[in-house]
Order: sequence, then C-alpha cells, then structure tokens
Amino acid sequence: MQSVSEAKAVPQGYHSVTPYLIVDGVPRLIQFLKDTFDADVGESVKGPEGRIAHAELTIGDSLIMMADATPKYAPIASQLYVHVENVDMTFKRGLDTGASSVQEPADQFYGDRTAGFKDPTGNYWWIAQRMEEVSAEELERRLKARSLAIAP
Repeated sequence: MQSVSEAKAVPQGYHSVTPYLIVDGVPRLIQFLKDTFDADVGESVKGPEGRIAHAELTIGDSLIMMADATPKYAPIASQLYVHVENVDMTFKRGLDTGASSVQEPADQFYGDRTAGFKDPTGNYWWIAQRMEEVSAEELERRLKARSLAIAP
C-alpha cells in the first residue's frame, strides 16, 4: 500500500533559494567541497550515461544542488558567498584541495574578513568571516573615507 501526503511548498531542510550548479565533474566538485568546507553529501542519482544527473550536499545550514553538464545543459561558472568560522583556514584548505586564488584573505571596511578562490570545476567561492558588526552610519562613514582615499 502506497502512502501519499500533502507536500509543503518548500520541503523540510530546504530554503526558498537553493543554488544549482552545472559542472564538468560533479564527483570532483563534491570531493573539493567535502575537503574544503566539510560538506555533508546527501542524495546522488546517476543518469543512464553514468553522469551524475542530480546530487545534493550541505555546507553549514545551506543546501547546494548540482549535476554534470550534458549537451543540453552546458557547464556554467557560478559565484557563491559562504560564511565560515575561519577565513584563513578555509582559504588554505581550498588551495590545498586544488582551488586557485582569486583574492587573498583581507579585512573589509564592512566588517567581514574575506577571500576568494576558483574551484577545480570553474566556480568562484567568496568566503567571509564576520569580524565586527558595523552600523549603517559607520558603514556609510567608512565607505566615504574609502572613496576619498582612492579618488584620483
């Protein structure tokens, strides 16, 4: 006997917006995300050609979906922003796992320490660690001071 119940519009464990990455080499990306972000791997379904038709993993409290590229769906480089506990450590882990540096770790005027790298499948990952809470007024003051410092 089959049981069917009413479904929620947003399934449990999902958010309203979920990134869906199309890449060449889902297994390589999954390993990279496990090694860099301690991602937890969820479901994975292979298509008839042996490619990954759909895979899910979580980083922290966020779900990411992905699939191998096909002739119909070409790979598309994406950019993702991930909050982490330690930018410097995560940046090093990313580089050690095969990423290339896009931006070295640096403190930003808006209160985050950030860095960026490109994963082995071509996606850009911007990582951030909140270092201080900055009010709207202070943010505006810092932005003006920064603009004056770089003006010609």
